[in-house]
Amino acid sequence: MSLPSSLSFGEGRGEANWGIIGCGDVTEVKSGPAFSKTEHSSLVAVMRRDAAKAADYAARHGVPRWYSNASELINDPEVNAVYIATPPDTHARYAIEAMRTGKPVYVEKPMARNYAECMEMIRVSEETGMPLFVAYYRRSMSLFLKVKELVEQGIIGKPLTVNIRFYKEATEKGLSPDQLPWRVFPEIAGAGHFYDLASHQLDFLDFLFGPVKDVHGTAHNLEGFYPAEDTVSASFSFENGVAGTGSWCFVADKSAEKDSIELFGTEGNLRFACFDPFKLILKRKDGTIEFDFPKPEHVGGGLIKQVVDELRGVGKSPSTGVSGARTSWVMEEIVKSYYSF
Repeated sequence: MSLPSSLSFGEGRGEANWGIIGCGDVTEVKSGPAFSKTEHSSLVAVMRRDAAKAADYAARHGVPRWYSNASELINDPEVNAVYIATPPDTHARYAIEAMRTGKPVYVEKPMARNYAECMEMIRVSEETGMPLFVAYYRRSMSLFLKVKELVEQGIIGKPLTVNIRFYKEATEKGLSPDQLPWRVFPEIAGAGHFYDLASHQLDFLDFLFGPVKDVHGTAHNLEGFYPAEDTVSASFSFENGVAGTGSWCFVADKSAEKDSIELFGTEGNLRFACFDPFKLILKRKDGTIEFDFPKPEHVGGGLIKQVVDELRGVGKSPSTGVSGARTSWVMEEIVKSYYSF
């Protein structure tokens, strides 16, 4: 997919001049600063509906311009690539507008509220020729790359099955509806915390094993703290034959909190956490090895570099609209009984 010459990308030329739509918490450390710290990349404009907060972000991060209107940022002639970090209910709208304006898009996860919106985003990407990337940055983090390397080297033998367990204490207990975070309102987030957090886990497994071919799940709201589901279980299988299971509970007791992904093969197993990804444990009959990984300054920085490299024609991003949509399809299949999609 090539870019118009007016963007000056391709064959190692040009700079990515980013504009951020939605400069909230996720952009403070995880991603925002990396757009300026990456070679051949800079952050030239930010947008937030609250003008005072947009101006404050721009001042603190040394960004030349700020807006309180997304269309104004998208149409800024100095912006030639757009990062969308708003809640999922506006991902498709802003991404489509940016791509139709002739600008590549890097969008936060989950890619959109539902699979249908993801497919429309992909359709417009293909129609306009504008690249579309999704911020599943674990595809570029050291621990997860090591897991992929070990599996592909056959260190645990033939991969057989994978198990995800994620249990977290609720922070919403006792809150009134107007105090609840947007992540537990399906009309904004697509579902609940499951879409926000399990998306990282399931997307990494797509990166590791390839697409899921079959998936079944159940979702329930057991505590009634908010409208979305709070407890989820699933079984799935990949096209390469690996079988998987997962269980997620977002209303567990503090003592039961867990963040674990375990891969089992014919000659060993690997265990690691998705949201504290700095220790990897390999167990085989000949012993146990622990790998430690440093925490990066900006966890999204590695993927942002790969996106910039692809825009300049000197590399390839491992996370695209097509792969991001696959993850959204899997999640939708898991929770569809609760939401009657």
